[in-house]
Amino acid sequence: MDHLPKDPEILVSSVNMLLRDEEFDSLESLCYNFNEDAERLKAYLHDAGYVYSEEQHQFRPIGFDE
Repeated sequence: MDHLPKDPEILVSSVNMLLRDEEFDSLESLCYNFNEDAERLKAYLHDAGYVYSEEQHQFRPIGFDE
């Protein structure tokens, strides 16, 4: 994958897969690799209904983040 997808549903799936499969050890290292800003990515996906869970190491739908 050369770049992160723009569609929020595909983006969250791709990011979670890359984190789950341990290709990246953190959201920050993933963002660095794709030349993205982690806070901007979190804000973009938050607007789409997702929040990043540090504990789960993945984006989850808002409301299921506990």
